[in-house]
Amino acid sequence: MASTSNIYKSPALTFELIAKCSTTRARASILTLPHGPVQLPMFMPVATQASLKGITPEQLEETGCRLCLNNTYHLGLKPGQEVLDAIGGAHKLQGWNYNILTDSGGFQMVSLLKLATITEQGVEFLSPHDGTPMLLTPEHSMSLQNSIGSDIMMQLDDVLVTTSPDKARMREAMERSVRWLDRCIAAHKKPDTQNLFCIIQGGLDLDMRRECCREMIARDTPGIAIGGLSGGEAKADYCRVVEACTALLPDLKPRYVMGIGYPEDLVVSVALGADMFDCVWPTRTARFGNAVTKHGVLNMRNKKYAADFEPIEEGCGCMICKPSADGGMGVSRAFVHHNASKETVAAHLLTIHNVYYQLNLMRQIREAVIEDRFPAFVRQFFAWLYPEKTDYPEWAVGALKGVGIDLTTE
Repeated sequence: MASTSNIYKSPALTFELIAKCSTTRARASILTLPHGPVQLPMFMPVATQASLKGITPEQLEETGCRLCLNNTYHLGLKPGQEVLDAIGGAHKLQGWNYNILTDSGGFQMVSLLKLATITEQGVEFLSPHDGTPMLLTPEHSMSLQNSIGSDIMMQLDDVLVTTSPDKARMREAMERSVRWLDRCIAAHKKPDTQNLFCIIQGGLDLDMRRECCREMIARDTPGIAIGGLSGGEAKADYCRVVEACTALLPDLKPRYVMGIGYPEDLVVSVALGADMFDCVWPTRTARFGNAVTKHGVLNMRNKKYAADFEPIEEGCGCMICKPSADGGMGVSRAFVHHNASKETVAAHLLTIHNVYYQLNLMRQIREAVIEDRFPAFVRQFFAWLYPEKTDYPEWAVGALKGVGIDLTTE
């Protein structure tokens, strides 16, 4: 694997480090994958079953998205591996010309299925269709993801909720994830066109996380994920884990923190040195009538918007908020409110807006890092979100102070 100055190259990936924040660990980079370049840091919308709920592939492209997430477990069930092989993968299935990342399917097995058992061989579970006993192994996960044709594929890992008090089980899960990575590497049939990322486990135990980091780094996968978080742990504990891991990870590889999507979480996580994120929250909250803005989440079902003829967010560049004179739709809050409780059109409009907001936030972060004004951007971000400094979340204040940004001072 080649590394020249600020560039790392593997057969199916190039990572170029463009800039580093002079205060925090924030970075800006370009990740070039088989279906084109992606600007980091970035947020990945989740298209679970090869479609983003409430938005077409063309509309997703218009938001600026160049990398979205598909779900191996769901695609393996339907349309199934045979159909994926016949059509030539998920890109052709969904008409998406850009990059796709797939998870391994293991998390869904454990979280969605009541009777899942993890053994050294793999994840044993009962089919949700007919109750037939089934087994997902590292080898089968790789085979499914090879059929999907994702640009980034994740190893099968042993996932345990971070709040579990069972230290022995946590160590078993961490060590098994390392062994399963070795099996994934051996089973991966298309390393020249698909990138396999490892996943760091270890719960909230920082020593265990560091041990896992060392083991995973030694396997030299093209990218590295920090997994097992967003499982109910305190935000301060989350930050400690991310900070401990990024301190050990190589500069010239992408760093992906799985399952993160709240705007303040994204900003803080970038400050801690992470590059890539995904979450269903922006699209899911849209279906409940919520709009994400720089001043917080607006519940568009609230009666106060019934005669509010302003856009969802003034100055937003999404097609929903942008005035018709500028090529947008110029949709008012009143129209969204009118439809929010009974019509799917509101969910559609809010999904486009929320996805755009998330991606634009990451673009703003990237520009701030490149121009070396990221600390000022962070202060402005929190000032917009929380008009009173006393309302700033303690976990965010503490985490940012640890990397050189003191939100309590001007």
